[in-house]
Amino acid sequence: MDFIEGEVLFVAKPLDWTSFNLVSKLRWKLQKTLKIKKLKVGHAGTLDPLATGVMIICTGKSTKLIEKFQYQTKEYIATLALGATTPSFDLELAIDATYPTEHINREMVDKIIPQFLGEIWQTPPAYSAVKVDGKRAYDYAREGKEVELKPKLLVIDEIEVLDFTLPALKIRVVCSKGTYIRALARDIGLALGGGAHLIALERTRIGDVRLEDCWQIDDLIEYLDTPLTPQGE
Repeated sequence: MDFIEGEVLFVAKPLDWTSFNLVSKLRWKLQKTLKIKKLKVGHAGTLDPLATGVMIICTGKSTKLIEKFQYQTKEYIATLALGATTPSFDLELAIDATYPTEHINREMVDKIIPQFLGEIWQTPPAYSAVKVDGKRAYDYAREGKEVELKPKLLVIDEIEVLDFTLPALKIRVVCSKGTYIRALARDIGLALGGGAHLIALERTRIGDVRLEDCWQIDDLIEYLDTPLTPQGE
């Protein structure tokens, strides 16, 4: 592999790692192994720290491909906890409100879920990286300040119920760039007459790249421990 000229790596992001951490660790490892001071490394689509799954990492001149990968459809497996919300709509923050779930049954779920298929308008969650006046929305949220986030038009190509056992609802979602699965969890909870938040999220595909195509991080680091020759040597 010629990482200086440019390579594309498919990596399974571990739980609790930020996307930035993953890129930084791989950049540091490559620079150390190649004995170089600088190397361009980037990723094609952020995953929240509590999410796992497919990340595409590009090096060198291949970073020019990032935008192409970003616009490809993505598939997720998401598990929602119905009847409770958190400010971030995932497990990053503690539950701030609870709701009854006795009225929710499989028939209701099967009726509500298809309403999110196709073009939908989605407002990003307050705890998101969306910029407002040059500042990230999550920075305002952590300061206790409310800001108006504009809804975005996006596309849900497929949405399927995989399992439903109160209070858990497991779904598969195929969607366009810019979709917040946490916001989808929020909106599904509202549509079901209560609230919801994510308790697990795995990105299983970006375009044609599937989870089974990805390096596990320990295996990749072990591979990068082998001598790699910089371009021109």
